[in-house]
Amino acid sequence: MGSPKVKVDYSKCGEKGKVDPRDCGKCLRACDPAIFIMHEPVGVDQDYIDPQMWRITPVWLSLCTRCMKCVEVCPEKAITVD
Repeated sequence: MGSPKVKVDYSKCGEKGKVDPRDCGKCLRACDPAIFIMHEPVGVDQDYIDPQMWRITPVWLSLCTRCMKCVEVCPEKAITVD
């Protein structure tokens, strides 16, 4: 069994002004192995204050335990784990 596929739907988290990940961050706090990072998109020259420019990205997928806490706490249902 390989690493799970963890995806964040940026149309629900960050983009279009729905949720500013800097204000929410529930998935960051719920994930015990800390597979997520919050960052600005790399190589994009944009306003860092704009919530559309921040991302929550699953990076360390091999650490994911498939506990689904991130999915459960996300108020926008923007995270999926396969």
